[in-house]
Amino acid sequence: MKSGYPPAAWRLLIEGEADGATQMARDEAILTAVIEGSSPPTLRFYAWSPPCLSLGRNQPLADVALAACRAAGVEVVRRPTGGRAILHTDELTYSVALRQDDPRATGDLVESYRRLSEGLLAGLRSLGADAVQARSRELPADPTAICFEAPSDYEIVVGGRKLVGSAQWRTRGGVLQHGSLPLWGDLTRIVACLALSAPEQEAQRHRLRMRAITLEEALGRPVSFAQAAQALAQGFAQALNLVLVPGELTARERALAVELRRSRYAAAGWTGRA
Repeated sequence: MKSGYPPAAWRLLIEGEADGATQMARDEAILTAVIEGSSPPTLRFYAWSPPCLSLGRNQPLADVALAACRAAGVEVVRRPTGGRAILHTDELTYSVALRQDDPRATGDLVESYRRLSEGLLAGLRSLGADAVQARSRELPADPTAICFEAPSDYEIVVGGRKLVGSAQWRTRGGVLQHGSLPLWGDLTRIVACLALSAPEQEAQRHRLRMRAITLEEALGRPVSFAQAAQALAQGFAQALNLVLVPGELTARERALAVELRRSRYAAAGWTGRA
């Protein structure tokens, strides 16, 4: 037994790029299948194309500069999870879908964050990152629309700067947690996608440079999507006592994802709901 968890077999999905609505629909379809018992707990890695700004479940659409996003070729999608905006580009996204009665998901949201973050931490450290879990950092009195401005408890930081932004959704006895690991690039690009005045944009860029970091900057070298996915998979297996079995989406999950994309994640009613 490792880390106090009983052994378990999870499905591992390492997928390529897709648009934001498709990726969010797949995450929810997988969670539904896990809750139903037709699919095992699942760890998934994926990327986004074209670049996409994702909003937290209850974040106001008014936070977004829609015309600027369209001009830059950036899509906008609303996540099923909470939190604030993330610009998904040049990154690896992970998602975990499991049942709430799994010992790795027990406790409240913060406690389950801590448990699942152990896998991220182990994987990033294996790459050489001096990564730790953030603890009890006081959020700004006026938090902005940007996820990477400040870490929540047990999110991953390097040198006090946020490296992984995660969010969670609990529903019908299941847990979906997904998050963004920026591999390289300019993290301040998100500022142009938000409804901010010119002075506010400059202030936000400065804060992001001070408070967020990419994996390339943390390590002093680039890491490919494939290398990062392999390291994080090994980290989850080690820290959570898992056997990861490579797999693919089931026919049920694929069909459900297509329907969820049409009816929810690509629908104006969902994206504009808050």
